[in-house]
Amino acid sequence: MGNIFDILGPVMVGPSSSHTAGAARIGLIARQLYGRQPEKATVYLHGSFAATGKGHGTDKALIAGLLGMLPDDMRIPSSFEVAKEEGMEFTIQNKDIKEAHPNTAQIIMEAEGVPTMTIQAYSIGGGRIRVCKLDGLDVNFSGESCTLIIRNVDEPGRIMEVAAALSKAEINVATMQVFRDKRGGTAVMVVETDQIVPKTAIDDLESKPGIIRVKFLDPNGTTV
Repeated sequence: MGNIFDILGPVMVGPSSSHTAGAARIGLIARQLYGRQPEKATVYLHGSFAATGKGHGTDKALIAGLLGMLPDDMRIPSSFEVAKEEGMEFTIQNKDIKEAHPNTAQIIMEAEGVPTMTIQAYSIGGGRIRVCKLDGLDVNFSGESCTLIIRNVDEPGRIMEVAAALSKAEINVATMQVFRDKRGGTAVMVVETDQIVPKTAIDDLESKPGIIRVKFLDPNGTTV
């Protein structure tokens, strides 16, 4: 059975569920993955986002998401002014991204003392999105479920180690996907769970050899 929001659409500030609500969702998930509000953001718009994004408020919605605003936040139309008030610098440019979905945004986030992060995601309509690249690595997740993003060295034992740590914390794994740039290089595990993963479990994972970085996405919009 379908969700009622598939028919009615998301609760949002318009005019477009794909170009406005979806864009805000992309910005918000980018902020969550970064773990804080960036001090500087470079945003690239591709395809339809570039062609019609300004009229649909895509640019303002992306910045709103980076500021922590949800798609129904009435401040979205004034997000540029809010960013200035909060000291977040940003630039927005059009860019042709090879083989990208038409509704694609690429966001580069920077802050003092925090590694730069690049996320690429696209809007699929109805306020829903897919994240397809993280720091150049192919990934595939929506952020609609509790999601762990674990960056690790591609070596034997890492997947089993993560599974054991989650089992110890009584976290049930719904799905797990593994992506890597090359054998023995850098890998990313995308783990969707049935429960919120507590900070103690995240700290435990980050302390293990071979684990580079762990981020948790809460579908309710909070950041760990």
